[in-house]
Amino acid sequence: MDAPSIIKSNPREFYIRERLHIRELINDRSIAGFSLAEARLEPGVLTELHKLDVDEWYVIQRGSGQVEIDGAAPADVGSGDVITIPAGASQRLRNSGDEDLIFQCVCMPRFTADAYTGLEND
Repeated sequence: MDAPSIIKSNPREFYIRERLHIRELINDRSIAGFSLAEARLEPGVLTELHKLDVDEWYVIQRGSGQVEIDGAAPADVGSGDVITIPAGASQRLRNSGDEDLIFQCVCMPRFTADAYTGLEND
């Protein structure tokens, strides 16, 4: 690691095509090895079926849902669960609860927009 530095996170939450709200905590060119975001999925919402060309981990902080990875049957997830999603695997997440599903997304290497491929017909 080079000299210590401070990177300011973007406190603004924004809605993305995946059908969830995201807030990037760490996503900086100077840190190519990973990125970290906080996501919020509203009750009853199913994210867009998609794949990334980076490895991804979801760390569920609050709420409950079902995750589908690479065509496997939906699996129940909740607070404290860590979901591993290998690069290239199709994925989607449904909020099955009556409160927002909040989770952190870790991507390795760093997520960029060109890493995302939507798998639904528009």
